[in-house]
Amino acid sequence: ITSLLSLPLPHADGCGACGPGYASPLDAMKGPREEIIYVPCIYRNTGRCKPDFLATVDVNPKSPHYSQVIHRLPMPNLGDELHHSGWNTCSSCFGDSTKKRNRLILPSLISSRIYVVDVGTDPRAPRLFKIVNPEDVFWQCDLGYLHTSHCLGSGEVMISALGDPAGNGKGGFVLLDAETFEIKGNWEKGDKSPPMGYDFWYQPRHNVLISTEWGIPKCLGYGFNPNDLKKGRYGRRLNVWDWTTHTYVQAIDVGEDSAPLEIRFLHNPDAAEGFVGCTISSAIHRFYKTQCGNWVAEKVIQVPNKKVEGWLLPEMPGFITDILISLDDRFLYFSNWLHGDVRQYDISDTRSPKLVGQVFVGGNITKGGPVVVLKDEELQSQPDPFVIQGKKVAGGPQMLQLSLDGKRLYITTSLYSAWDRQFYPELIREGAVMLQIDVDTEKGGLTVNPHFLVDFGKEPGGPCLAHEMRYPGGDCTSDIWV
Repeated sequence: ITSLLSLPLPHADGCGACGPGYASPLDAMKGPREEIIYVPCIYRNTGRCKPDFLATVDVNPKSPHYSQVIHRLPMPNLGDELHHSGWNTCSSCFGDSTKKRNRLILPSLISSRIYVVDVGTDPRAPRLFKIVNPEDVFWQCDLGYLHTSHCLGSGEVMISALGDPAGNGKGGFVLLDAETFEIKGNWEKGDKSPPMGYDFWYQPRHNVLISTEWGIPKCLGYGFNPNDLKKGRYGRRLNVWDWTTHTYVQAIDVGEDSAPLEIRFLHNPDAAEGFVGCTISSAIHRFYKTQCGNWVAEKVIQVPNKKVEGWLLPEMPGFITDILISLDDRFLYFSNWLHGDVRQYDISDTRSPKLVGQVFVGGNITKGGPVVVLKDEELQSQPDPFVIQGKKVAGGPQMLQLSLDGKRLYITTSLYSAWDRQFYPELIREGAVMLQIDVDTEKGGLTVNPHFLVDFGKEPGGPCLAHEMRYPGGDCTSDIWV
């Protein structure tokens, strides 16, 4: 393990007697510019017998190592499939001066192992702090296939699961102590549970947690099989939980095989609404609390399918795989992993989002490729292949992360190794990339920064798949204000 730099970073939580993070989302927008980003990198399903690792990427344009991987922390096991990450504490603990944001939580999607990484001792050279074994998760919680990690104001860490240890669908949550990282058991109570799980977001001021559904782990684990559609193997619900009692109280149906993935409340903790991206149906739904106190959803954006030849199906969905909301709740961003574009919407009117920015950075419909578009409701012609610094980018835009001030949008191109291998075999051969897009925060607009490229195809261990991104000081997809 090598570190090119060991310089101290400015602490976002350096605010006197305050705790980690920021007092409000608007305060967070005034935080320091990001200097490094942590990125899980995956070798599972690439044919390279190497463990996944956590990469530290230098994103300071004044640094001689700008847009380079400056440190790699390999995990001690093979086949984990690192995916998403979270913090031991965040802005939900802002009022507690005894808390520090110094541990990054890395749940494993396939092995169900949980890694706790020390990013406080040397932020530029993270080190492994603790491992929670999958057997403990299985026996104590009857859950597996771990996904989203959020810190709680209670001093705990909560991790969502896609299913049970056998790979059947089951929605539930693992609760960890945020100091010792010992398993405390399940967060959920009662005898009702959703048929599937994936992402979640909570909002204590409205006594609610809402979770989403991807699919049954043992079905989606080996790739996307169209025969699984219409058989109830992909999710269709937003699942509403009572925050106080930890009980499952309501399901919101957003359509058969819609596969609602990333869910984001507005950052304003008083707001009782947010958005969710549905992958297979390629739609964005707004969810909100009614005057009666229940929750409902309405579709506010639909990405049209494209009629094609030379692909898995006669119609290609956009495949919305990640969404996020700027900290001032003004803009919504999402990625169409298959079509290859990233979009920016003005959500000043949350019921009527307006497209204000769009850029193509890869995808499956570029000119000269195997796919021919026969009918397209949005484009006049197929987009050109995306080339940056002489490299033709394989894959499509996937995970997103926005700078605190909203002016820089970072992108990686790997979704999940089994689906990468199926939809973008060249991604397995050439590795993922990380890009940076400049954002017009006045009128809207997206422009690729030609000077920023992290090519994970050039890793010392061979090409790998880069997924979610985190800044040491927190970001708009990990911090929740209570």
